Amino acid sequence: MAYMIQGLAWICLYVAVAVTPLFVLLLGPTPVGRGFWWEFHVAVAFAGASVMGTMFYLTARFKRAMSPFGMDIVYYFHRWVAIVAALLVAVHVGLVFAANPDMVSVLAIPVMPMSMRTGVVAAAALAVLVVTSFWRKKLGLDYEVWRLWHAFFAVVAVTFAIIHMELVGYYVSAPWKRLFWMALGISWVGSLAFMYLIKPIRLLRRPYHVAEVRRERGRSWTLVLEPDGHDGLRFSAGQFAWLTLGRSPFALEEHPFSLASSSGKTGQVELTIKELGDFTSRIGEVLPGERAYLDGPYGTFCPDRHDAQGYVLIAGGIGIAPIMSILRTFADRGDKREVVLLYGAETIQDMTFREEIEKLGERMRLCFVPVPVQPPDGWQGETGFPDEAMIARYLPDFRGSCEYFVCGPAPMKEAVEKALNRQRVPLEKVHSELFDWV
Repeated sequence: MAYMIQGLAWICLYVAVAVTPLFVLLLGPTPVGRGFWWEFHVAVAFAGASVMGTMFYLTARFKRAMSPFGMDIVYYFHRWVAIVAALLVAVHVGLVFAANPDMVSVLAIPVMPMSMRTGVVAAAALAVLVVTSFWRKKLGLDYEVWRLWHAFFAVVAVTFAIIHMELVGYYVSAPWKRLFWMALGISWVGSLAFMYLIKPIRLLRRPYHVAEVRRERGRSWTLVLEPDGHDGLRFSAGQFAWLTLGRSPFALEEHPFSLASSSGKTGQVELTIKELGDFTSRIGEVLPGERAYLDGPYGTFCPDRHDAQGYVLIAGGIGIAPIMSILRTFADRGDKREVVLLYGAETIQDMTFREEIEKLGERMRLCFVPVPVQPPDGWQGETGFPDEAMIARYLPDFRGSCEYFVCGPAPMKEAVEKALNRQRVPLEKVHSELFDWV
């Protein structure tokens, strides 16, 4: 309930920040006699600029603001906010030319007034942001390069949008309105500065070093990190952190990984990473002693937020990493509530932590169900994918009093969520996270 109240409070604050600039337009002297559609296109333009600016707040990783929702939901919302901003800007441009067809004649760069040029630059920058965010992989853009240019074009878009408003002059002619929009723009860019300057400065004071690099099953590696000169990271089972390897936390190459260690152990933390992309394919080459930085913890994939009689955990592939943190934490606490784990992988040999999970069953009430797609000869257990029939076979009798945590590839996650829904598991009891944000 506390998280729900916090979430509603943050949503109300976000809406207030997004719409306040529109009400500011109505204060003080306003232009008259220009017609409804002309006034409407101006309102749409200000709405687009306001929504565009709020995107900076959504990506600044303010922990308190993200706590009720989870970073995955906030980032997902950020992407769709970008679409809304782009549509508002497109409507604004369309209405301008619909109301004044003669303005087409000033589209040539040599005769285009500066007020229009700045608007064109802002709109073009926003279009680049949307296209490169939704189709980054298809365009073949490296993540670190994309991230740098994403920040650059975001600043260009809002800066030129504010200059455009100032040069046009409508509704911002009063000095206090100019100051309002300048302050708003500074707060937007300030959020970016918080993300890329203040956070790294804080991380400089809390470095880690790689104590061990351990090979795991399923083409995965565990990095064991130890804090240097501080107590380490306090987190809840199931959360994740952003990892930066190297001498400086200002590097753009940071990546989110689940914390696989028990939350009950202070100091040392473990991140289990599978060889999937450019960065992760080299994770086994990391050398002990290398400097590291962790920005976290983040995420709401945490049983501690949802007290229950029992838990059903369904993992696929490296989705076992946050699940492992949950299991290790429960075992260290001596938690005797019933836990069911369905773990799918290509083969038995690909199941990361399989032997440790079996041993954890000696310390807790754990029903472990390994589900290989390609079972070995003589295999008597479950095979294939965790479908509805399989899940139904292992749901506890008190399934309505359980909480459900699903982590794995997107197709598996979606199929499992649908299967649980058909088993009449309430939506609010099913928890999962989206990792493929951009």
